[in-house]
Amino acid sequence: MRIRITVLPGDGIGPEVITEAVCVLEAVARVFKHEINFTFKEIGGCAIRQHNDPLPEGTLTACLEADAVLLGAVGDPEFDNYPTHLRPEAGLLRLRRGLGAFANLRPARLFDSLAGASPLKSEVIKGTDILIVRELLGGLYFGEPRHVSDVNGTREGINTMRYSEPEIERIARVAFDLARSRRRKVTSVDKANVLECSRLWRETVTRVAQDYPDVKLEHQYVDSCAMALVARPASFDVMLAENMFGDILSDEAGAVVGSLGLLASASIGGPVGLYEPVHGSAPDIAGKGIANPLGAILSAAMLLRFSFQLDNEAAAVETAVEKILSAGHRTRDLASGDQQFVTTEEMGKHVTDYIERIG
Repeated sequence: MRIRITVLPGDGIGPEVITEAVCVLEAVARVFKHEINFTFKEIGGCAIRQHNDPLPEGTLTACLEADAVLLGAVGDPEFDNYPTHLRPEAGLLRLRRGLGAFANLRPARLFDSLAGASPLKSEVIKGTDILIVRELLGGLYFGEPRHVSDVNGTREGINTMRYSEPEIERIARVAFDLARSRRRKVTSVDKANVLECSRLWRETVTRVAQDYPDVKLEHQYVDSCAMALVARPASFDVMLAENMFGDILSDEAGAVVGSLGLLASASIGGPVGLYEPVHGSAPDIAGKGIANPLGAILSAAMLLRFSFQLDNEAAAVETAVEKILSAGHRTRDLASGDQQFVTTEEMGKHVTDYIERIG
């Protein structure tokens, strides 16, 4: 297969973890006899410095012309005081909208060898395997009106949470379809006791569930769901959430399974899928060689599976990660006490070497 991937290393630790993910994809191509062509473009803070735009037109065009997009991270405190449209995160939001990627898939699975890395007791987290399905193009992040204005000498900020019935229905169907390939349970997260938007969410999800009689549906308020996620994480299968709730809960899930650095994501629904680790740009550790590349590497596995239906290749990457962790290799975020840890590059090489060996 010939594969075209646009790579956006981004800011902070993004270039470091993406370098390792690209090496893993190159190893997969060698072992499974594929041809992968990479095109590298700027996004976020590095794009602002070079083009005065967090998403230059050339970057968006390259993404739309690719078969898939692999992203590192965006964000840099240097731009915290810039206008909203010129901040790195604005480029990411525009990219998601430009790609039409309305469904964000965030798996949070506990690797048995990392039970000790979780802040929770091993008996609580045993068997945790959650897929968070987050709506990505609506809610507070995109709703209008949104602004900061002066009202009678007092500044006020306004953001709008809004969803239409078709937007809710399409993301709900993604969650139910995926649940059919897992343990056939969907937990829909809302705040229907307070928010009208959430009431429409709950009503629509309940209606869609009638088309999936083989999948169990439960509703939870977001606050009680956050509590349940640390009290009984293994009870969840597919978790369906609107944009902001899904953003927050997936970070919490990262801590539950040991580290946010392990979490991958796929943003799908449009013509080109976007794949990125869940973690941010982490500028405080950028350039130190201690970032965990496994989230980016597992995002590459999701790219192979969802954009190209290369299940064997994706499974090879996932197995490599599991075997390397079982062998005791740890980046700093996963190491405990005075346990020896490996660098970003060394962890990537362990995974790459394992894939090469199966060839």
